[in-house]
Amino acid sequence: MIDAPYALAGALTGFVVGFTGVGGGALMTPILLIVFGVSPSTAVATDLWFAAITKLAGARVHQTNGHVDWQVAKRLWLGSLPMALFIVVIVSLGMQVARVEWLTTAIGIVVLITAAGLLAAPKLTSYARGRRIAEPARFKALQPALTVVSGAVLGLCVALTSVGAGALGSVMLLYLYPLRMTPHRLVATDIVHAIPLAVVAGTGYLFAGMVDWKMLASLLTGSIPAVLLGSLLAGRVAGRWVQFALALVLIAAGAKVLM
Repeated sequence: MIDAPYALAGALTGFVVGFTGVGGGALMTPILLIVFGVSPSTAVATDLWFAAITKLAGARVHQTNGHVDWQVAKRLWLGSLPMALFIVVIVSLGMQVARVEWLTTAIGIVVLITAAGLLAAPKLTSYARGRRIAEPARFKALQPALTVVSGAVLGLCVALTSVGAGALGSVMLLYLYPLRMTPHRLVATDIVHAIPLAVVAGTGYLFAGMVDWKMLASLLTGSIPAVLLGSLLAGRVAGRWVQFALALVLIAAGAKVLM
């Protein structure tokens, strides 16, 4: 049976993901912790599969429009997937994630870092654009390696907390590709990168029996139509104000999680 409050939470998060490419883990995990009182390990495990399936639906729209930058996505995967797989192996070998006292704290910290990144994105992009224009050869030479390293950082954050693939990923891409990442391309590439990352990271939690399938079904009932709507509207309406509002919400959520 579908739980209406979960479906509503899924719809809210799905729309934000489709519209801006961010907010899957950063928004959903705090909602599960604060509003519904879900345990940290179950929240992380369920949200990873929620993000993977929701973003898969949104990615179809963006791919149809030809906005995905596959070269950048592959560079991110070179770093994120091996790191996430490493965490999966640890979880599968019996690490008792449910008993890790710092899990809630880690989620709160990553959410706050995500919020700060969203607020600072315009200044970081402006700074990166200046460097890209002033030193084009050096900047482009460092892009591949830095993208792989960024992917590894995202893989670690997502596998441990389910947070970061969208929001932190978008900030990193804006900094690394200030001229290349148009709004359409940023949202599409960010969403596509997050799908296999969430699947790989969620596999360990799946085998550990931490995914709440009834809750996941209710969340997806709301998120699938909402992410399609958000993806169709992406680029037609300025998404910066949504990111700004989301950053403020995440600051409050991150502080609440830590408290």
